[in-house]
Amino acid sequence: MNERRSGPIPALTPLAALATATVLCATALTGCSVFGTNGDTGKGAHGKLAVVASFYPLQFLAERIGGDHVSVTDLTEPGQEPHDLEVSAQQRARLEDADVALHLKGLQPSVDEAIDQSPIATKVDAASLTTLERHGDEVGGHAAAHDARPGGAQEGDSRAADPHIWLDPVRYAEVAEGVGKAFEKADPGHAAAYRTNTAALVERLDALHTRYTRGLAHTRGKVFITTHAAFGYLAERYGLTEEAISGLDPESEPSPARVRDLQELAAADGVTTVFYETLVSGRTAATLAGDAHLRTDVLDPLEGITKRSRGRDYFQVMDANLAALQKALGTSAGARAGAR
Repeated sequence: MNERRSGPIPALTPLAALATATVLCATALTGCSVFGTNGDTGKGAHGKLAVVASFYPLQFLAERIGGDHVSVTDLTEPGQEPHDLEVSAQQRARLEDADVALHLKGLQPSVDEAIDQSPIATKVDAASLTTLERHGDEVGGHAAAHDARPGGAQEGDSRAADPHIWLDPVRYAEVAEGVGKAFEKADPGHAAAYRTNTAALVERLDALHTRYTRGLAHTRGKVFITTHAAFGYLAERYGLTEEAISGLDPESEPSPARVRDLQELAAADGVTTVFYETLVSGRTAATLAGDAHLRTDVLDPLEGITKRSRGRDYFQVMDANLAALQKALGTSAGARAGAR
């Protein structure tokens, strides 16, 4: 932090210097830390590449790919719904000091605006590293799929580009590779480490994809109901159909007609379970399940990790999601064991 001063600068004792630095950090709202905690941002924080990630899936990639060579800050607090994030003045200051910003354009408009206005040298839009599709309330099965880049909507198409690419291990691996290359370019001195870490992460994602492929290949049912349409890419990847109570917006309320349609669908397709998620109220799911005499269970869209999450990281929660789908769709214990 540099400040213009006039006249000679008096010498400070080590204790006074520490106290002065602490006050300056707090009052300038720059997010700096004298002691260099994990939230440090800005060039020179422990000599590491300062990375700001917009929400958990990108934080996870940054930490796994960057390893000891990066300092990562997540703009979305644990337990906060990412779609609702409004970037604060303090967070904007942290962005000003970052070397790399990772976001998924279209998911968090406030973040997109803040990153666009920042002077960050390396800005990585995860949506540009893979393909996006336009999804509505129904995805998979006979629902049409249209590959599209962000902003590529056809006129009259009311469906929105689905941002939930991290729930498809194949697409997530593509994003990981793009992030790894961005880190190599931003910090060439540690490029070899970033390549090694990226390859190891992609290998684990490939193994997760294999578990899902095997684990969902022979289910009795293929249709599952969720509170909002977060699992469209996953459904398409593994031959399932997601029926969402609401659309891509987790806070939207379903119409009475939609609820009636889902009740009829559940009876016709042998649906056993209505899935809800940890960061959004499960009230609507519980109401539908009660009226249709169905169970409820958690299918986590992995927008953040909290104490209520069924796992401590991306892979553990994805494996918990697989087990929940297998139970709901009807998979034998032997098949579930074979998917591990």
